Amino acid sequence: MTAYIFEFIGTAMLILIGNGVVANLVLKDTKGSDLGWVGISLAWGIAVFTGVFISADGSGGHLNPAVTIGLATAGKFEWALTPGYIISQVLGAMMGNFLVWLSYKKHYDATEDQGAILATFSTAPAIRNSFWNVISEAIGTFALVFGVFFIAGGSVGEEAIKLGSLDALPVALLVIGIGFGLGGATGYAINPARDFGPRIMHALLPIKGKGSSDWAYAWIPIVGPILGALAAAGVYIFLGN
Repeated sequence: MTAYIFEFIGTAMLILIGNGVVANLVLKDTKGSDLGWVGISLAWGIAVFTGVFISADGSGGHLNPAVTIGLATAGKFEWALTPGYIISQVLGAMMGNFLVWLSYKKHYDATEDQGAILATFSTAPAIRNSFWNVISEAIGTFALVFGVFFIAGGSVGEEAIKLGSLDALPVALLVIGIGFGLGGATGYAINPARDFGPRIMHALLPIKGKGSSDWAYAWIPIVGPILGALAAAGVYIFLGN
């Protein structure tokens, strides 16, 4: 139970800071409208650092169903714990975006751009093409999960590996690199909970003039990251780890 609680808290902090910076950038009359893509990429790295650092000792700091599934596929995490981790991550993501909404409530009220409002919750592609959007999410997530294997001290054998608090910084730097290098096509969800939980909150919260939650796209930041994580696990296993 402790591990689930830390996954919830860590993921909530991840989304609070990460989508908080998006809200600061795109909502009307904030003081952060000049943050730009560099600001978003750096802030998401800080968000990952904070979430992983808080939760590492309590749960291993996955904060991402793709990471959990990748580790379990490689035999480095218990499958029995995987459903509880994923549920905790999704619920934590929902809580994190609820707090973003509370923080920027008056700015949500003042914003008429439905796309901008949705962007503070979930991702959307720059060019909408289901196949290539899945590929983009899969490649970004492959880079994340494959890196996590080695950052977390992957080694030959059956022992579990987990992120420790000292791994928070390299993982954060990896996420910043993914944002700069691979994030422009889809907004780099690279985390099913990061997109799905906040998208649920977008649908549920009483946001004036919010528009559609774009459920037609919602499967892509779920399927793409899972495929990327499975590919990363497969390569990791092939390398003899």
